[in-house]
Amino acid sequence: MTDILDDLAWRGLIAQSTDQGELGALLAAGPVTLYCGFDPTAPSLHLGNLIQILVLRRFQQAGHRPLGLVGGATGLIGDPSGKSTERVLNSEETVAGWVERIRAQVSRFLDFHDGPTGATMVSNLDWTGPMSAIEFLRDIGKHFPVNRMLARETVKARLDTTGMSYTEFSYVLLQSMDYLELYRRYGCRLQTGGSDQWGNLTAGADLIRRVEGAGAHALTTPLLTKADGSKFGKTAGGDTYWLDPDLTSPYAFYQFWINADDRDVEKYLKVFSFRSREEIEELVKQGADRPAARAPQRALAEEMTTLVHGADETARVMAASRALFGQGALDELDERTLRSALAEVPRTEVPPGDLPTVADLLAASGLCKSKSEARRAIAQGGAYLNNAKVGSEDAAPAATDLLHGRYLVLRRGKRNVGGVEVTSS
Repeated sequence: MTDILDDLAWRGLIAQSTDQGELGALLAAGPVTLYCGFDPTAPSLHLGNLIQILVLRRFQQAGHRPLGLVGGATGLIGDPSGKSTERVLNSEETVAGWVERIRAQVSRFLDFHDGPTGATMVSNLDWTGPMSAIEFLRDIGKHFPVNRMLARETVKARLDTTGMSYTEFSYVLLQSMDYLELYRRYGCRLQTGGSDQWGNLTAGADLIRRVEGAGAHALTTPLLTKADGSKFGKTAGGDTYWLDPDLTSPYAFYQFWINADDRDVEKYLKVFSFRSREEIEELVKQGADRPAARAPQRALAEEMTTLVHGADETARVMAASRALFGQGALDELDERTLRSALAEVPRTEVPPGDLPTVADLLAASGLCKSKSEARRAIAQGGAYLNNAKVGSEDAAPAATDLLHGRYLVLRRGKRNVGGVEVTSS
């Protein structure tokens, strides 16, 4: 079996671990059953969750058995870790719908077969739902000293500010019970998660020790940060990059990786890519030798978009990316992909009827600061409509120029792209 801990350490994917020597010996004797939980607190998982899913995938490829847990029960409560205020509770119907969506998302990344390393998906509502409050308090609650719970960083931070309800205070008991139940049902001996989950993970391992007298382990990944100090997996406006293509288009997902800062791309390759160490080191070298070519970003964008959205969708977004910058045929792009691509660039909308001049559109889209600046760009040969150079300062697009009957692609110079959409009314 591959030495998974060495690989995770090289990739910068180990923040904290229980006895690493003992865990290493357990893994070497494997296969080990491990799990990671995903609470349905939104209709989709996001890029941060992808780190944890891929850790499960790495363990499976190294010869171990992953369990993907969807929190049908804990999703009704919400983990207070990292939250400064109380979560808004979602309805049971909403959470149930999200459970199925997230179950399907996690399932795409794991291999399900009948062998000893075949993955399994579980929901903690299966064992939490039938349990009475008295059973929960007697069988689980009695193993949690209140003084230790009050000493938890998440609890202390909230008690000093906005406070915490008993609902969120009890979350650690529910997650710990999950680990105990998975140990009993599947022999699960390892739980993984983000570093903000360390307290929850070790509480579960301790519960197994107290109740079953057995050893169990916890391993967390570090919080991923960007070189510029902004949050990983967020747009400049603070929006989240989701795994669901209806919430974040495959084109926007691809562009996230293409636009990765040179200072971040090596870290991203190690954390997300399934390329070998040698391949990653070669890509990093190419990036250092020719940064303008963005070889590591392009390789990562193609790999991740294919992994999340499939090869066909990746081919479409790569074609769109090339076409927008004059390296492909715009009229060959399907409408959904073109619309998604134009949503990521400066754009303007115009009503049906006679179209404004290209100079007007360049100014309205923000590619030029004013109409006079737009006219100068045209006069200097630096303005393009649907990748064709605009020859006249008074040129206006015709109805036949509209792509799919409603879109235009503007470009100023080689790299500045904008869009126009004719509204339906």
